[in-house]
Amino acid sequence: MTTRKRHTPEQVVRKLVEADRLLAGGADTAEVARQLGVSEQTYFRWRNQFGGLKAEDAKELKKLRAENQRLKRLLADAELDKDMLREVAKGEF
Repeated sequence: MTTRKRHTPEQVVRKLVEADRLLAGGADTAEVARQLGVSEQTYFRWRNQFGGLKAEDAKELKKLRAENQRLKRLLADAELDKDMLREVAKGEF
């Protein structure tokens, strides 16, 4: 059983650049995926998600997603606090 390997966005972008080079050389998609060490499904998912990005762009995207997740969590906590205060103000706790 193989373990699941996580690739950083920078690694994915580098592998996609390598894939473009291999495809330009005449390799088919299955061959490219095999040489990258991923499944074809993973290759196509990466292509949809990171296609056209540079390594710096991928790093920035990762940072923005983490910040967005943090802000969503803060908003959810604030909404819970507001709801709790409404309940206390009504006298229902």
